[in-house]
Amino acid sequence: MWADPVVVRHIGGRPFTAQETWTKILRYVGHWQLLGFGYWVLCERATGRFVGEAGFADFRREMTPPLDGTPELGWALATWAHGRGLATEALRAMLAWGDSHLAARRTVCIINPDNRASIRVAEKIGYREKVKTRYGNDAVLLFER
Repeated sequence: MWADPVVVRHIGGRPFTAQETWTKILRYVGHWQLLGFGYWVLCERATGRFVGEAGFADFRREMTPPLDGTPELGWALATWAHGRGLATEALRAMLAWGDSHLAARRTVCIINPDNRASIRVAEKIGYREKVKTRYGNDAVLLFER
C-alpha cells in the first residue's frame, strides 16, 4: 500500500521504500508498547482482505501550533478501498475506543488541503478545522475533535 503512488499522493507525495515502510511498522508497535495506543491493521470483515491502517499516534511533530502530546488520528487505505465508506466506519470505531481508553480530552488530525476525501471523512466523524499551518515544507490543515 505504501508503495502505491495513489495512496501517498497526499501523504508525502512519493511512494515509500520497503525500508521506510518497515520503519513505519516499527513505530506503530512502539506506540502500543510505550503509550498504550497506536495503529491497527484494517481488514474487510467478509473476506479478510487488507483495507489499510489507521489509529492514534504521537509523532512529536515539530509544527505550529505544537500538538504537545495530543493523540493524532491518522489513516491510509489501499486504493481498492477508497470511496467505500470503510475509513469512516473504521474511524468511528477507533474514536469510540479512544473515548474510553485515552486520557486526552481532545484528538487532532492533520490533512493535506488538497485531500478532499480525507477532509470529508474527518468532518463526518466530528473533526473541525482549527488552523491552516505547515508541517515541514507542506501546507496542512489541523483538525481537532
